[in-house]
Amino acid sequence: MRQGEAPPDAKWSGPSHAGVKAPEPIVIADPTARFAATARRLTHLADGHPMEAWLCFMATLAQAQHAVATTLAPATALSQVEVERAVEARLPPLAADGHRRSAAWRDGLALLLDQIDGREWPLAVQEAMEQLRDSDAAALDRLADAFLRGELAASEAGTAVFVVAALQVYFSGSAARLQASDLRLLEQRSLCPCCGSPSVSGLIIATGITPGTRFLYCSLCSTAWNHVRAVCITCGGTRKLSVQGIEDDPGVVKAETCGECHTYAKLLYQLKDTQVDPYADDLASLGLDMLVTEAGFARHAPNPLLLVGDGEAMAE
Repeated sequence: MRQGEAPPDAKWSGPSHAGVKAPEPIVIADPTARFAATARRLTHLADGHPMEAWLCFMATLAQAQHAVATTLAPATALSQVEVERAVEARLPPLAADGHRRSAAWRDGLALLLDQIDGREWPLAVQEAMEQLRDSDAAALDRLADAFLRGELAASEAGTAVFVVAALQVYFSGSAARLQASDLRLLEQRSLCPCCGSPSVSGLIIATGITPGTRFLYCSLCSTAWNHVRAVCITCGGTRKLSVQGIEDDPGVVKAETCGECHTYAKLLYQLKDTQVDPYADDLASLGLDMLVTEAGFARHAPNPLLLVGDGEAMAE
């Protein structure tokens, strides 16, 4: 995963005259609420969905993440000096592909597997879980490193989905120990200022002091950060942007396509549904992904839980 370059000197570069409210540039997630919200939304969206079994599986996984986040809370704590040094060096403090993880992430993985166990899962799920339980610390860390560096082999897809879920809890818990005021938006605004990972989706908020603002949500540490609208998050282009949705769809989820770099990113509209969740609604809108891909656009960055395996096949 690429890290950002030089962070800007200020948190907000928009208008500052009287009467204009500046959005919070960075919002740190609460890991004790983040995964529970995703689990609830997935359960709601699964009812009657064409991929109901898979979404129910992902809801169970999110609920297991919540259990880990609220009981074991695996995380690492960076010192103020480490944070300042990282920002000064033009890197996110929890740089996903360079951070030295605490062994606590593996404890989180073990608990996550225990939370999922005891159900009549398909054989592929059971085999993946058993393989992880039989793996030593070195093998688990190698698998985690492979994911974070984009080097996963196809044969590792089944086990990696659980590793990714555990890493999301670990990085979200670690990010929660940081202060948003100590961070800076990266020059490469499409990357998370906390861990340097790409976003999973963008939420257009309908509440707060700046309704209509877009916040990108990190695919790894759950941090949200402001990104100006009507600008491609991949190439920064503005001339050939278009927002597309599925005909007769409620319009909660749409795709912002760029005719300059031929990529797209998900946009979620809170005004259309106040319960929209950046993670759950992305997973439940794979039909939109397929349509936009067929039209010749590549996704800005994949959802990591989709990148690592065919969850639908595992859930069947």
